[in-house]
Amino acid sequence: METGLGFLLFVLGYLLASIKIVKEYERFIVFTLGRADGVRGPGMQLVFPLLQTSRKVDLRIITMSIPMQEIITKDNVSAKTAAVCFFQVVDPFKAVTKIEDPFNATSQVAQTTLRSVLGQHELDELLTERDAINAKLSAIIDRQTEGWGIKVISVEVKDVEIPESMKRAMARQAEAERERRAKIVAAEGEHQAAEKLAEAARVIGTVPGAMQLRQLQTMVEVSAEKNSTLIFPVPIELMQFVQGAAKHFNKDEAAQDPGATIKIEDKPGQIAASKPQSQEK
Repeated sequence: METGLGFLLFVLGYLLASIKIVKEYERFIVFTLGRADGVRGPGMQLVFPLLQTSRKVDLRIITMSIPMQEIITKDNVSAKTAAVCFFQVVDPFKAVTKIEDPFNATSQVAQTTLRSVLGQHELDELLTERDAINAKLSAIIDRQTEGWGIKVISVEVKDVEIPESMKRAMARQAEAERERRAKIVAAEGEHQAAEKLAEAARVIGTVPGAMQLRQLQTMVEVSAEKNSTLIFPVPIELMQFVQGAAKHFNKDEAAQDPGATIKIEDKPGQIAASKPQSQEK
């Protein structure tokens, strides 16, 4: 009686020890006497001790940091770079039976690929073409891990460290580039202004009286500043008219008052007239 009860308790305990609960994001690889029977889960599974063993595989996306790597770019610049790799086990059977440690192997492949790929690019490309480099890294690593049942989702280069001397050189280069753009913009503005002035000069030259109107407008603008002296050019026709009028006036005045005269001073850009007072008799 006691023997039968003991045997029943042994069987009950054996069955309880055989029950395994597999979560939704997990799979079990069961080996019966060393032979892989396949993938099980999720839910309640029976794995009989002494006869069967199991390996649990997580199917969730894994985030793996790639340590800082020393690289030399294509243009012989020493730099340090780090990245992060996102991958997922898509075939648990291969991940268990084809490779001993798939996660460590993926990390090693990611490090060597990172150094190899970044060494094929120049420093400017590392800083400006991140998306293309990330896609290239992801494709290369995924091809190598595909046989292990691992799918590489993406690889992101998250940090690039360069020497301080190179940072200063890049800053000077950026400053020189902006100065060059500023000078080009200023030169283009001067060129456009010269074209507009030339067009205005052609219009003024073809329209009679346009120059005089422009002079009067300039006089109005200058007089608004309350200047005490105003000098402006006078056309030669107006100069001749003023000189003729002055001579005619001098003849009339000389007939009435021999001491009265009008002096005309012809200076570049100026006309000045004066009338001396007659001497007392």
